[in-house]
Amino acid sequence: MHTTAIRTHNPPAVDPHDGLAHQALDIGLQFKARTEIFGRRSTAGEIRNLLVTDLPIEPMAGEAVLAEFVDRVLPLCKNEASPRFMGFGDTGDDHLALAGSVLATLTQQNMINQSFDSPSATFIEITVLRWLRGLLGYANPLVGNVNTVWDVGGMVTPGGTTSNTVAMMLAREAKAPGTMQSGVADPSRFAVVVPRGIGHYSVKAALTWIGCGAHIIEVATDGFRYNTDELARTLREHRDRVMAVIAYAGDSRTQTIDDLRAVHDVVRAIDPKIWLHADACWGLLAAFSPNLRDKIDGIAEFDSITVDPHKIMAVPYGLSALLVRDPAAVRTISTYSDLIMQEDFAFGQVTPFIGTKGWMSLKLWMMMLGRGRAGLVELADHRHEVAQTFAGLVDAHPRLVRLNDLDLAAVVFAYLPAGIEAGNLDDAELDRLNRLNIAIHARMMDEGRWHLHQFTLPDD
Repeated sequence: MHTTAIRTHNPPAVDPHDGLAHQALDIGLQFKARTEIFGRRSTAGEIRNLLVTDLPIEPMAGEAVLAEFVDRVLPLCKNEASPRFMGFGDTGDDHLALAGSVLATLTQQNMINQSFDSPSATFIEITVLRWLRGLLGYANPLVGNVNTVWDVGGMVTPGGTTSNTVAMMLAREAKAPGTMQSGVADPSRFAVVVPRGIGHYSVKAALTWIGCGAHIIEVATDGFRYNTDELARTLREHRDRVMAVIAYAGDSRTQTIDDLRAVHDVVRAIDPKIWLHADACWGLLAAFSPNLRDKIDGIAEFDSITVDPHKIMAVPYGLSALLVRDPAAVRTISTYSDLIMQEDFAFGQVTPFIGTKGWMSLKLWMMMLGRGRAGLVELADHRHEVAQTFAGLVDAHPRLVRLNDLDLAAVVFAYLPAGIEAGNLDDAELDRLNRLNIAIHARMMDEGRWHLHQFTLPDD
């Protein structure tokens, strides 16, 4: 039965002459521009007691709500655009990307359907996905041959975890076609190979979410890259169990780029049916510049790639994309509902876990248009050069030791206590080194003036 539904709603509340939105924009831009990371520091318990309140009975005026935010909430927010925040690259301060975020919110497009929900927005999203594919070496069909969402070869998601999870769904369907409908019969057949000690949590989580169980097989690394002899041995030993091999084009700790060509060749020689996935959430940076491009040689031979523009392109949270070498593969995980239009360009058919989806790609489209290819080259080279300068300062310091080769924009280092020299440390010396570095970091966090990331890392 076909029905027509009419839904009532409140009359428009937006008044273009209302100054609240303009005030909010000014507040946000001033926050981005400040040099401090925090306006004020408090403990989690203090913040909880301050902000977790009952809903008031009476309405508050808009100016009062803004004042509440400015006085009580905003000073406790961290500002990753501060020059003193050196923990991540997620600055989110590109001026056109910020403008795109505002316009995406105001235009209220829903990417689930195209014809009435996002008539033009859908094709901006397709354009961005084609740009990303082209930068990484994936082939794009001629524009006139893009007739459905299954011709695009990718999707925009809120973050790398979602993108990696969808990649594992694709790997599962490649290993056992029809599992979407029949379910996982033998989870042990869906193991995933990752490099030991540097794998991202999202892969193991993804396997549990899609019903495959946490069947992770770790392979030894050299310099935070696969030991390819061990990779080959592991694949031969577990050949029938493995559905996918993950390689990092910039892991989340050291941003080391694996030898993607070598990984590809080893896997394909042993079993061409194994799904190859490259997590390039950081490594997308290398695709922009001729000076860095060789670092990701071979990535276009992988079955799927995850990228995170919000990590490296100054695009506000959240924006990731999953790209697929063979666009037709996305059909294996598509879903159907009479609530999603069965139309050629309805992205809701090919975005697992996501129904209603805002126009996240607009901010990236505006940023990439504003920078152009030349601007992206400049962005990549500048970030790499700044990291090289910092690495030189670390190397020149008598009590610091650098732990990674500089592939992208991360410098990993530790402070050496007096009396300890880099080289062969016994367990007591290693424990002393770790305790001191943890204490130094804790003091920095308490002071709140500077921010550096800290994590555990296997020292090859």
